[in-house]
Amino acid sequence: MFTATITLADQAANPYYYVPFEVPAGTTRIDVVMDYPKAENCVIDLGAFDPRVTDYPSQQGFRGWSGGARDRFFIALDDATPGYVHGEIPPGRWQVVLGLYKIPARGATVTLTVSLDNAPRALAPQPVRTHPVRKGAGWYRGDLHCHTWHSDAKGSPELLHAAAKQAGLDFLAVADHNTITQRRYFHPHSSPDLVFVRGMEVTTAEGHANVFGVDDWIDFRMTRPTDAHTLARLVHERGGLLSINHDKPPIPWSYELPAIDCMEVWQANWFNWNWVSLETYQQRLASGLRISAIGSSDYHQPDRLLPEGPFVLARPTTVLWLPELSEDAVLAAMKAGRGYVTESPTGPHLAVTIAGHPMGSAVPGRTVTAEAEVNGAAGDRLVWIDATGVVGEETIEGDFRKAEFTGTPSRFLRAEIIAEASRPRLMAEFAAALGEKPLPWGISQADLETRPLRRALANPIYIDD
Repeated sequence: MFTATITLADQAANPYYYVPFEVPAGTTRIDVVMDYPKAENCVIDLGAFDPRVTDYPSQQGFRGWSGGARDRFFIALDDATPGYVHGEIPPGRWQVVLGLYKIPARGATVTLTVSLDNAPRALAPQPVRTHPVRKGAGWYRGDLHCHTWHSDAKGSPELLHAAAKQAGLDFLAVADHNTITQRRYFHPHSSPDLVFVRGMEVTTAEGHANVFGVDDWIDFRMTRPTDAHTLARLVHERGGLLSINHDKPPIPWSYELPAIDCMEVWQANWFNWNWVSLETYQQRLASGLRISAIGSSDYHQPDRLLPEGPFVLARPTTVLWLPELSEDAVLAAMKAGRGYVTESPTGPHLAVTIAGHPMGSAVPGRTVTAEAEVNGAAGDRLVWIDATGVVGEETIEGDFRKAEFTGTPSRFLRAEIIAEASRPRLMAEFAAALGEKPLPWGISQADLETRPLRRALANPIYIDD
């Protein structure tokens, strides 16, 4: 048993507090229980490393993370608590890692109880990635950020899988916080009907980022603003993509901006402060950066399957043009910006081209003629935007429309659909789903009444002067 009082000085020195313990040879199961006075102002995260771990950035030794969602875990040869890695238990100096998320002024007394067992157990293998493919080029729909009980959601992978099928999705990235153990379910269940994209959400008090297309655990223990560049290097060395998540209240990105591939410009319902992240994205594009826009629900699967509505999985949906449906094709299209974000799996279609060049392309010249193919947004407003702001807009006539813009855009050209005719219906659906609950996310009634309501956002086409 270990007991210590953790103080604000400990938190200031290092947001991660390590408690070592010895594991003898022959151990087949480890159980850890944490006890502390959990409260609104006292939240301590929980995780574990085996003897192979090094100082940041480590490439080995990760054995699990549950954040503040759990106060106990086990790791065995054949099984482990969700969020923790089962398998071989090397003897030596293990460590419980405590994430000092919130510590009250008086400090917090933490007690850890570690139990070891050497009963015979069979060694279970790690899951093997599968490579399903659905042939055929076209538009494919998915959600790139959601959670299961492998981190802080209450629902199982099976329930999230059912929610994705209910939504009619083609691909799904499950990005549990600081862990990759959701792959125990999603690797063997990836199929041509629903392709699962490998994901992990790097979660810290100073910002969140998604890692896509990497099977390895990526060290999340960033403590300095410059560590973001180390994060990008770790991801790109493994052939993955890095995306900044929900860069808006309450958890904006506070690190230095590293070399990112994507940015989550729309997370959850539009009124969840997404105008802030979209404006940040616009500023980054205007500065000359070329970053693909994606959207995701950040859905935390509950312990039951909910009906479709404004606050469930795939709100919003990322729609990508793929030569085939596969994880490799999804990742390539994300990096290239070959798609758009729309409010739901049945939301408006918005595809922009310039002289046949798709979204994410770079085209030469100054004067260009762009075409937007729009469907499902009759009576709404189509807006054209470059580095200086809005450069054109029109009301969308009819359910299907091909609109054109001719001009000399600065740096890039992108398009948005803003609700006009559809706004009363969408606001009524929002109110009905909210019921008697107060307005969420700290927004005001004035926000609901005055903020433009985006229905779809197209990736930019870049202008090479």
